Amino acid sequence: GTVSAPPVVLPSMVPEEEQVNINTAGLEELMTLDGIGEKRAQDIVDYREAHGPFQSVDELDNVSGIGPGILDGLREYACVG
Repeated sequence: GTVSAPPVVLPSMVPEEEQVNINTAGLEELMTLDGIGEKRAQDIVDYREAHGPFQSVDELDNVSGIGPGILDGLREYACVG
């Protein structure tokens, strides 16, 4: 029979050096986040310029185009420094 690959276990915590700081990241870096394309990356930068640094990752919920679903996927990969 076929040998099935062992399940991939994702660590619950992403190492800090692999997280994207949403307060300092540019477009390219923001676009590496799951669910963030060029438009949303630009929206994040625009929001940051208008409102100042994000106080928490949860504040991404206020950015247009980013809802709770996308935010859930970002929590582990985004940080505010």
